[in-house]
Amino acid sequence: MNSETTTYKIGEVASRANVNKETVRYYEKRKLIPKPDRRRSGYRIFTERHINQIKFIKRSQELGFTLSEIKELLELRMDESSTCSQIKQEAQEKYQDVVEKIEDLQRIKATLVDLIDSCDGEGPKGDCPILVALEGEGETGKKLRDA
Repeated sequence: MNSETTTYKIGEVASRANVNKETVRYYEKRKLIPKPDRRRSGYRIFTERHINQIKFIKRSQELGFTLSEIKELLELRMDESSTCSQIKQEAQEKYQDVVEKIEDLQRIKATLVDLIDSCDGEGPKGDCPILVALEGEGETGKKLRDA
């Protein structure tokens, strides 16, 4: 029997794709994987294609793609008229998103270092420079508002 004719129940698909059954159902509901055929008994029957597509989705998520973006990638993948340059454009847009997130995280990191450095850990909490800054008072609070 070849892999395209081998069928699997949802639990087997989940296990082979290293996800849980709810994830498979969710991807089906979101139309990220093709609707599986059903046996007369009502059980859904999945193929190797479903497993591969779920693995594609999981790898894409690991790179930071949202499910909506993954759906676009899958549509491009299935569309005969789409080009490699369209897929490259999607990847470039995701790259730019990641660069912007890294810049935001670096700004947050620097602000947290400033907050931590501003506090010697002594005195009553009402005088804590971290709380004062988070409440928007003082010089560090001004930096937080302007960030």
